Amino acid sequence: MEAGAFSPVHISWAEALLRIGASMLLPMLIGIDRFLRGKPIDFRPFMIVALAACSLSLTIMELAARTTEPDVDLGLSRVFAGVITGIGFLGAGAMFREDSFVKGAGSAASIWAAGAIGLICGVGLLWLAALLAGGVLLVLVVSAPFTSKYDAD
Repeated sequence: MEAGAFSPVHISWAEALLRIGASMLLPMLIGIDRFLRGKPIDFRPFMIVALAACSLSLTIMELAARTTEPDVDLGLSRVFAGVITGIGFLGAGAMFREDSFVKGAGSAASIWAAGAIGLICGVGLLWLAALLAGGVLLVLVVSAPFTSKYDAD
């Protein structure tokens, strides 16, 4: 297949759209939980972070498929490390200290997980992304009765 600016080489359009769709839908579920509970980060950043992370994964895989130079190293692991580190800074902005409690840690960890979900969707492991999203949702829902007394009124 000829490489073009508007056509994927590594995967089909359908597969790319499936991965991008999953990278938006799965974190949206986590973000809606955060939104409904009035947490510091609503559902939109979850979706945007995961979509961007997925797109970066797809970009590196596409570039690797198009590169003919043997000395070019497009390490996906370095992209993963950079994305996860950057999302850590975003999550840190959601946390704040109030008296002896740190608030927003659940949202910070959840936004970090959303980035991981996006990266995982980008490489096509949708089953793993779904398991991660389900696990995060399970933790958030099961822990809610125990953490609600620390939430702001």
